[in-house]
Amino acid sequence: MTEETGTKATYYHYKLIKKISIPRQLIWSHISLPVIMLLFLLLAFSWTSLFLFVLAFFLTLWVHFVISRSVLFISKTSFRKRWAFHRKLPWLGYMTDQYIGYGLFRRVHIHTLWIGTCLSAVFILWSPPAFTVSLLFWHLWLIAPRLYILSRLTGERKDGMLKFTDEDASYYQQ
Repeated sequence: MTEETGTKATYYHYKLIKKISIPRQLIWSHISLPVIMLLFLLLAFSWTSLFLFVLAFFLTLWVHFVISRSVLFISKTSFRKRWAFHRKLPWLGYMTDQYIGYGLFRRVHIHTLWIGTCLSAVFILWSPPAFTVSLLFWHLWLIAPRLYILSRLTGERKDGMLKFTDEDASYYQQ
């Protein structure tokens, strides 16, 4: 019985190429940015900026979710078990739970970056300035840790795998 399972098993051997840790100072400065932005909005516009700031946060989370799910669906990958909503920094939002291909991760977040920026720009025409600024801020704030990882992986092969933990990201190749 053990021989039978041993011959049919698939073994993957991945070698750790790069471990990217996010410094605590960077995380703390990232956490302090929303407070600074809220103070700026309250001083520059009005007290209603508080409501618009919170609304923009939840709208941006939803937009990131929709864009990511759409890109994953178009890529025809099985993502239901591997992607979930995270509530911990720095990976706040819709993020992978397991190993993911670097190319797919890059594709999802580059699309999220550009489509989210374009949607924020569309809101310039119809919404109050405080809401538009809040949308753009939350969009860039939520995607910044992912872009940090992508910037640290420039020049690496696209066929690698990524694994995320609470404090770092690891890049593996077969």
